[in-house]
Amino acid sequence: MAQSGVMHGTSPLPIALLAAAAVAAAALAPAAESKPPAPPADVVAMVGGEPITIQSLEEEIRGQLLDLRMKEYQLRSRALDEIIARTLVEKEAKARGISQGELAKAEVDDRVVVGEPEARAHYEANQARFKNQPEEEALKRATNELRQQRIRERRAAFVRELREKAGVRVLLEPVRVAVEVGDSPSRGPAAAAVTIVEFSDFQCPYCARALPTLKKVQETYGDRVRMVFRDFPLQNHPQAPKAAEAGSCADEQGKFWEMHDRLFENQAKLQVADLKQHATELGLDSAKFDECLDSGRRATDWQLDLSEGTRYGVTGTPAFFINGRMLVGAQPYESFVQVIEDELARAAATAKDRKKDTKKKAGPS
Repeated sequence: MAQSGVMHGTSPLPIALLAAAAVAAAALAPAAESKPPAPPADVVAMVGGEPITIQSLEEEIRGQLLDLRMKEYQLRSRALDEIIARTLVEKEAKARGISQGELAKAEVDDRVVVGEPEARAHYEANQARFKNQPEEEALKRATNELRQQRIRERRAAFVRELREKAGVRVLLEPVRVAVEVGDSPSRGPAAAAVTIVEFSDFQCPYCARALPTLKKVQETYGDRVRMVFRDFPLQNHPQAPKAAEAGSCADEQGKFWEMHDRLFENQAKLQVADLKQHATELGLDSAKFDECLDSGRRATDWQLDLSEGTRYGVTGTPAFFINGRMLVGAQPYESFVQVIEDELARAAATAKDRKKDTKKKAGPS
């Protein structure tokens, strides 16, 4: 009994220890809860407590990222075109009950004929490439070159015919840049299906070279296309900024496009005195134009365009955004047509889908 009493008398010690441990744990709990919260998901770095967000990071390298995304889209687009072409040719050959080789021969090879006058004209236009070759051999080479060119063109035309017949609709969304237009000079209706924003430099020879192409686009598409001009004077063109101001000053008198054409036609005459002479010959109010040009108050126009163009990824001129799709350089007419036709097709498909949705919501009449 005495032994039993000793054990009973010592039992409060471990209980006291457990109670102390519980108190200590409770004391530590608030410290664990006071940890700083995790930064938001869009924060990529903290500098002395100040966050750097993914948005600010992407803004810093906006141009480079845009270039990468455009290259990725171009790769995907070209590959998609190849797959579509292969599929269409395979289906057409099967429908006709012939091989793909026989189809190519009938629709492409047999339709391409290069006459001797055409070959000679090609030879004479490219004599530098045929030098040191006998004329007979050079003409054969010229004939072959022209034939291969025509075969490529005919093959592309045949695929376009098949695409149209099959009602191909491309859903791969291109890379677009949300380009502001503001009150920049423009031609064509604001509601046009396609808007082309050009960043250009009046002293740039490549920009002048693009002018006939743009005029042909306007003639071909009329009110379906709107043209917008924005200035992007390059650092290596010292007369470009003042020429840009001349465009803005002419715009004040409703003659921007007349001045635009005049400046590109006379790129060797872009000194201040030349600009004033252009204004006089275009019938502008000389006093008002001279005051505008001399004051430099329209310099903010090209400075804003230059800043925004840089943010959009423009690094050289001319640069075009066709419904936000970037096209760089003095591209051939066909390059514009390809993008414009795709945009018109997308607009038509969207309108058709909306019409279907409207009918579906309205229900049976």
